[in-house]
Amino acid sequence: MQGSVWVTGMVLKQAPIGEYDRRICLLTLERGKISAFARGARKQGSRLAAQTSPFSFGSFRLYEGKDSYTVLEANIQNYFEELREDYVGAYYGMYFAEVADYYGRENNDDRSLLALLYQSLRALCAPALPRPLVRCVFEIRSLVVSGEYPGPPREGDFLESTVYALEYIAGSPIEKLYTFTVTEEVLRELQRIADGYRRQFMDREMKSLEILQTLC
Repeated sequence: MQGSVWVTGMVLKQAPIGEYDRRICLLTLERGKISAFARGARKQGSRLAAQTSPFSFGSFRLYEGKDSYTVLEANIQNYFEELREDYVGAYYGMYFAEVADYYGRENNDDRSLLALLYQSLRALCAPALPRPLVRCVFEIRSLVVSGEYPGPPREGDFLESTVYALEYIAGSPIEKLYTFTVTEEVLRELQRIADGYRRQFMDREMKSLEILQTLC
């Protein structure tokens, strides 16, 4: 049915279309992952320029056509400007968005995935939280959200604190995920586990991760 609809979501990525337009990928509460066109978003002075940039989170009014969506206006609650101004932080964010794009589906209930992405970007902006830990938490909880998490590894002699951290990451409310820190040894073990699970359950490498690994 054609008409306009409001959705709440975050811009995962953008691509230029034609001379002035932009195509964006949105992860939304109401429609899962969708694509939409932003007409004139690349024109100088366009209000849609910033509103349709990656990491922009808020409400979007879309024209729902027969075969596509078009962005009419947006009310952005968080641009995550700290990440936009931080080269390394931006690539962490792009990696998280790429993972969300990988797991998101149209007309799927992606509210947990959207909440995880939002809270994880907030955690990246917190100076007190080590970004490698934020990445581990995001990667492991992404598997939980997607229904692929196999539980703690059955092989390998891991510290009790590492197993406890895994249980916390898997089972705690998303809004409380980033309320703990770990020792360097536990972090190294979490990284080993997260890396192993990523290779096991993801059928492709993330381009943003390849770049991020050269920076860190």
